[in-house]
Amino acid sequence: FLLTWQLVCLRSGGMSAELDVGVSVVLGGQWGDEGKGKLVDMLAAQADYVCRCQGGNNAGHTVIVGGTSYDFHLLPSGMVQPDCINVIGNGVVIHVPSLFEELEKNEKKGLQKCHQRLLVSNRAHLVFDFHQLVDGLMEEEKGRSSLGTTKKGIGPAYSSKANRIGLRVCDLLGDWDTFSKNFRHLVQTYEKRFGGLLVVDVESELAKYKVFAERLRPMVCDAALIVNKAIAVNKKVVVEGANAAMLDIDFGTYPFVTSSNCTVGGVMCGLGIPPTLIKHIFGVFKAYTTRVGAGAFPTELNNEIGDKLQTIGHEFGVTTGRKRRCGWFDAVVARYSIMINGFTSIALTKLDVMDSFEEVKIGISYLLDGKELENYPADQTQLHKVTVKYLTLPGWQAATVGITKFEELPVNAQSYVLKLEELISTKITWIGTGPGRSEMITRS
Repeated sequence: FLLTWQLVCLRSGGMSAELDVGVSVVLGGQWGDEGKGKLVDMLAAQADYVCRCQGGNNAGHTVIVGGTSYDFHLLPSGMVQPDCINVIGNGVVIHVPSLFEELEKNEKKGLQKCHQRLLVSNRAHLVFDFHQLVDGLMEEEKGRSSLGTTKKGIGPAYSSKANRIGLRVCDLLGDWDTFSKNFRHLVQTYEKRFGGLLVVDVESELAKYKVFAERLRPMVCDAALIVNKAIAVNKKVVVEGANAAMLDIDFGTYPFVTSSNCTVGGVMCGLGIPPTLIKHIFGVFKAYTTRVGAGAFPTELNNEIGDKLQTIGHEFGVTTGRKRRCGWFDAVVARYSIMINGFTSIALTKLDVMDSFEEVKIGISYLLDGKELENYPADQTQLHKVTVKYLTLPGWQAATVGITKFEELPVNAQSYVLKLEELISTKITWIGTGPGRSEMITRS
């Protein structure tokens, strides 16, 4: 099995300088915060559409242009490109107040016509304020076993969707009496569960959403139809995944995961496009590893090296501001993520963060009870017991910030990238050497 998989990956190629027509997907390969927004921004310069397919405002992507930092949570990162149409697909759960707040915040920073360049699926589900309250209450119930969620209401909203009591954008824009009735029923369902701990001013919420409905109406469309028609006339579509493979509800470190499919399967379901239209699947990985919240993290560094990575890398969550846990690059995670997603190329970000290290390590395999594991284990108990086998390489101890040609990297930095490429059997096409838009190496 492993030999066959490696041969398939070795045959995978990168992309040409020109973005192909059809669909190119950008997904996180670790636990999120890999720098997906920067690659999406780069690809969006050639794209006609940039689409979100899952998650909600628990995501956080940062794009830095001309010294201005734009933070996106619900909005696709293509908003930075003035000629790009941005789509929020049916698989996204939308907190409408946050959506308008984000639009206004970024327009104040100089982004033009954001409202006019945004399309919202009529099939997307809504996140209400009480979903966020419920998120917090459920975390409190778990006590020491809490998941470390963003408390943005994402899990409860997806739960409402799965229980078939959720409300969608089309409901908000449809018959108001029916929406009001179903909203009251949804609130009552949660009030029965939490009693006096959950207090919702239903009339105030309904009045607020009646106003939101009219503000939202010009943006709402059948997004699946729009995107498929665009592809049919040879438009270039970039899909921006939120969160990352190891937070996927099925394939991540369950239960310490998000509530949606943030692997490639979520693209088809979350936008309504067939898999045959996908031309490229780009995976984004940091040159080291981070995660926010609880859950197993085999290569985590609970020492001064981890603190150094955190400090130099400014590792704080875009959405929550929480300190990110840091560790060495985990090739076991990377291989597993590549197997699930079928990445055709890799973007390796934040190489410059490791410039001052005397030596760098790569986690190359897991041992459990003295035996090497064939694949990433599903069981959290096993993950907490594994011993990581490391490969140690000399550091480069020279600045890589702003370098845009691979051959200009220090020799040891080149060796590190090439070793990662060998271990994961997939082409590393892009290498990030700083936070700015131009600080990126593109390898042919």
